[in-house]
Amino acid sequence: MMLIGYSLEVSLKAMIIVEKGIEGYTQMGKKTLHHRLDDLASFLPDLSKKDRAILRGLSHFVSWAGRYPDPGTGKEHKLEEIFDLGEKHQVTAFDLFNVSSRVMRHAQTVVSQALD
Repeated sequence: MMLIGYSLEVSLKAMIIVEKGIEGYTQMGKKTLHHRLDDLASFLPDLSKKDRAILRGLSHFVSWAGRYPDPGTGKEHKLEEIFDLGEKHQVTAFDLFNVSSRVMRHAQTVVSQALD
């Protein structure tokens, strides 16, 4: 989950760089200096509530769940939040890989548009 999240984060940030350039990306500052995949993916078309929930869940794995066995004091609710997101939206592995492939496919669109 952490590695899927990392790959999506890198792809989303790369798409922003392709669209805005390095200088434009740098000027965005704190708008992109985080691991919130659902925020980074805000420019993607046709993301459903379920897709955003999947990205929000993956964000937890990128920021702490994939790296630390214990989220630390005051963050115990994060684990419960991940399970709540999955259950509320009935997330399956198929859904996870579906949204991941759509993000990656959009990267092809962004690069093609930049080359035109």
